[in-house]
Amino acid sequence: MNDLKLNYFKKILLSLYKKLIKNKNKNKTYIKKNKENNNFADPIDRIIQEEEFTFNLINKERENKLINKIKYTIKKIKEKKFGYCEICKNKIGIKRLEVQPTASLCIDCKTISEKKKINNLK
Repeated sequence: MNDLKLNYFKKILLSLYKKLIKNKNKNKTYIKKNKENNNFADPIDRIIQEEEFTFNLINKERENKLINKIKYTIKKIKEKKFGYCEICKNKIGIKRLEVQPTASLCIDCKTISEKKKINNLK
């Protein structure tokens, strides 16, 4: 992949990274602020708040995983290893990378990987 395309994907990834970090800080503030005000007379209100916390923690975990994937992908761009499948070493299609810039597998290897996961669940 040429430098122009590498820079294009790096900009996309850095933009997404900054957005996730900003959102992560907002979630921390929200949870901290609401944990301090947790005196509820109604048990239903307490349950609702706990569900919101659980939902926020699940989202936070997903965002952390994505942040780590973005860091890893940016490292691959710097090493000029971006855009190649980690299994078969073939090029990952540009269209796939535009949809999922952190993709580390070509569509064929990803399909096989998902089929194996499904079969293991059965």
